[in-house]
Amino acid sequence: MPCRLAITSMSLGRCYAGHSFVAKMDAAHKYGYQGIELFHEDLADVAYSLSSEKPSPEGPSQKAQVAAARHIRRLCQVRGIEILCLQPFSQYDGLLDRDEHERRLDQLRFWFRLARELGTDIIQIPASFLPASKVTEDLDLIVSDLRKVADMGLSQYPPIRYAYESLCWSTRVDTWERCWEVVQRVDRPNFGMCLDTFNIAGRIYADPAVSSGLTPNAEDAVRKSISRMIAHIDIKKVFYVQVVDAERLSEPLVPGHPFYNVDQPARMSWSRNCRLFYGEHERGAYLPVREIARAFFHDLGFDGWVSLELFHRRMADEGPEVPEELARRGAESWVKLQRDMKLNVDKPRSTRMSRVYASL
Repeated sequence: MPCRLAITSMSLGRCYAGHSFVAKMDAAHKYGYQGIELFHEDLADVAYSLSSEKPSPEGPSQKAQVAAARHIRRLCQVRGIEILCLQPFSQYDGLLDRDEHERRLDQLRFWFRLARELGTDIIQIPASFLPASKVTEDLDLIVSDLRKVADMGLSQYPPIRYAYESLCWSTRVDTWERCWEVVQRVDRPNFGMCLDTFNIAGRIYADPAVSSGLTPNAEDAVRKSISRMIAHIDIKKVFYVQVVDAERLSEPLVPGHPFYNVDQPARMSWSRNCRLFYGEHERGAYLPVREIARAFFHDLGFDGWVSLELFHRRMADEGPEVPEELARRGAESWVKLQRDMKLNVDKPRSTRMSRVYASL
């Protein structure tokens, strides 16, 4: 399958900023996106908008969520947009509170219903980023937890797949190497991974809490990481990739910085406020995304979904122009990615974004 362009639904503006899901999908359609990673928070926002329910900590009722899933699928279908996955099923793996573990499994069973209604077979699981006091150090337990959900997914028809992802601030699984180890040990056909340029570089190359914005020996760390990636990863276990950059801060993200949050690791606060699209160097992008992306497309030969997962402080702005601005910027970065990766373009028959093939 050739590469196809997707964007995370939240990337077009967080729902609490007042941007409707329809406005965001209209912007995605206008700029040629073929798919979205659907954030459950967006689904919940649509559920509330369609019902008379008032927001609550427990979220919308299951009935309202199912109605929202059906509505979202129709909205996407008429715009020629596919739903790549439902995400994020977070804070699950390695929970020390086993009662909470069981509650999360009950929630997952309902997510199977949502996935079917949405027409997707992928649920994304980010590695837990709860405080260390709540997450086991025992990798065997983490693997056991994830094997459990994999087997649950295999019992569905059609089977549910999982894209496991290491975040650069995750508690126990914060590198692609650790993520790949978990995927191999889970050893199920429906359990794979998502490779994300931001989270890879954000862990081994960037450090927003220091004045340079870099880790010690940053460039060497990236070269060695890419070499290991090429040598070890089975591309068949990579269900999709995310290509995005981030802003170098002018001041370290420490107490007193506008983005500092005492309840978040510095990399998480940086991620929530400062991601940028690929190639936005004029906005301060500085991660080695080009080198990592080349490993994805050329060395590993990836040819599936390419998602632009942006989080940025601009997304919280309430102006009606925000979804279109972000969709346009993403589409412009996609053109740069095609050019820089020397991707051959197969002209589409519709107005949707072109499908591409890696020029190996």
